[in-house]
Amino acid sequence: MISRPIREGFRGVGRHMGMAVSSAIAVTITLLIISIFGILTWNVRAFTQNIESSLDIYASVEKGKEDQESVIKQKILAIDGVESVEFSTADQEFDLYLKSFDDEKTREAFEPLRDRQPMHDAFYVKAKEGSDIAAIADKLEEMKENNEGIYEVNYGGQSTISIVSAMALIRKVGGVLVLGLSLLAIFLIQNTIKLTITARAREIAIMRNVGATNGFIRSPFLIEGIIIGILGALVPIGLTIWAYYALYQYTGGVLISNMFHLVQPYPFVIYVSAVLLVIGVLVGLIGSYISVTRYLRWKR
Repeated sequence: MISRPIREGFRGVGRHMGMAVSSAIAVTITLLIISIFGILTWNVRAFTQNIESSLDIYASVEKGKEDQESVIKQKILAIDGVESVEFSTADQEFDLYLKSFDDEKTREAFEPLRDRQPMHDAFYVKAKEGSDIAAIADKLEEMKENNEGIYEVNYGGQSTISIVSAMALIRKVGGVLVLGLSLLAIFLIQNTIKLTITARAREIAIMRNVGATNGFIRSPFLIEGIIIGILGALVPIGLTIWAYYALYQYTGGVLISNMFHLVQPYPFVIYVSAVLLVIGVLVGLIGSYISVTRYLRWKR
């Protein structure tokens, strides 16, 4: 027959294991959600960068001022937010216009117009940030109004700015959600460790009576928190690697349309896995530290 102290000991161990497993499961669920939002946010970021890198402000040169190319270019480069300026001659612009037709006969029909040159020389202005596009376009419009060699300005209008702004908002919301979920995981582990400490209050009291330092008492709980964080991260890491590879293979790397390309799985999933592991370790460590430190201060 098992004595009462031994039965109580087994019950204590069982409760402790149960709380640890519950905490690890909570961390697993939290990290899975973090993984989903993290992958979405990073892909949206890459998509936004691709859009912004392909956005050029078109500024055509007024007829009769083609010889002022270098002067106009320097004025454009002096505008805040401009990253680069590329010059295109009227002939090059006419070639681009012809290439817009798929039918060879249509292109041949327009070819005689080259001698009368209906096209303008033009500058293609690239902004450092997507948010700078509207301001740069306004400055170019001022150059047009001041007769400084600009004939027409085009950058896609408010719809382009709206797309860039929407993508930036999605990135920010994703970042806030990842941070919020990390804090939630810390709170869950903190409560679990707090219950563990309360259940082992007698052991802690004995250790303090024999002269154990706070650091010595704290260390096993910190290690326990780290282990809980690591265990909680294993399943999200495995599912993230498998699910992202499967999604990439299924979609061919293209989501919704050809404009939205997924980030290639390797080494992307390795980075995501490393981040999940680090978050798991940190939330376990921080949650344990906060809980045990508060208990030790309260029991002074």
